Amino acid sequence: MIDLTGRDFLKLLDYSPEEINYLLDISARLKAEKKAGSKDGKPLHSGDFAGKNIALIFEKNSTRTRCSFEVAAFDLGMGATYLGPSGSQIGNKESIADTARVLSRMYDGIEYRGFEQSIVEELAKYSDVPVWNGLTNEFHPTQMLADMLTIREHKGDLKGLKLVFMGDARYNMADSYMVTCAKLGMHFVACSPEEYWPDKELIKTCQEVAAENGAILEFTEDVEKACTDADVICTDVWVSMGEPDEVWEKRIRDLGPYQVNAKAFSYAKKDAIFLHCLPAFHDTNTRIGKQIFEKYGLREMEVTNEIFESEHSVVFDEAENRMHTIKAVVYTTLGGK
Repeated sequence: MIDLTGRDFLKLLDYSPEEINYLLDISARLKAEKKAGSKDGKPLHSGDFAGKNIALIFEKNSTRTRCSFEVAAFDLGMGATYLGPSGSQIGNKESIADTARVLSRMYDGIEYRGFEQSIVEELAKYSDVPVWNGLTNEFHPTQMLADMLTIREHKGDLKGLKLVFMGDARYNMADSYMVTCAKLGMHFVACSPEEYWPDKELIKTCQEVAAENGAILEFTEDVEKACTDADVICTDVWVSMGEPDEVWEKRIRDLGPYQVNAKAFSYAKKDAIFLHCLPAFHDTNTRIGKQIFEKYGLREMEVTNEIFESEHSVVFDEAENRMHTIKAVVYTTLGGK
């Protein structure tokens, strides 16, 4: 019996394939229970964790991650305190270590969404309660659980499936896909210009993990080669807001050929699915989308609206599954079985 009570959830490199699959199984169970509802109308587990409280530290704003943790806490009968970008003194007037020691005297778990992985690792080092990574620059493990649950729902067994990441593969999403695929025996492909491939040291680590689990890791600049017989094609935004114009111009120029579009999907399996952690720049129906069009003449960036709205797209299943998988992380690390 796997027991994750008291464990931090910082990156999937820390978890065995069996533990990751266990979390996916618990996620599926909790999702089914929520869909079925309860006879008295109350959340099924609302009494299991009565009196417990969790702290949610957000140095970066969020929609899905915040909502998922807050709904998970409610469903489990917990209280949740949201600390936004200006809501705490972490790293400002109070050190990360001191913040961890203060909050772990008041709360039963701490979530962090922000910048360097070293911050969430330090929080965990000094905390007496589980710490959960809601996103750092390097890793996004809660998103990976949601994505793997979504893939499993649509494609069945994960082992051997071919997952292609298109675009800027240097940051948390591609890093996390590479780690997860290596752990679960999948076929991971990063498709981008070579300068946008993941960190070489992380690739080396993941290759060692992949060898243990029968996974395949590939890195290519060739879209047709990458997408041929793909089961899953995924991407992420090319540029974070606030970066200078010259970064936008270079990124658009370099990554334009790696847009997820109908041509890319024509190489994939007929039942291939599309994933995106959202938000996505697939139209001009947002303020940022309008700005991109006005500056660069682009109505779509990393994915075309045709694919985003197609039968291949399961991005809203994926978004919903953030809630169920985050609930599973909180549930298991705080003692649920």
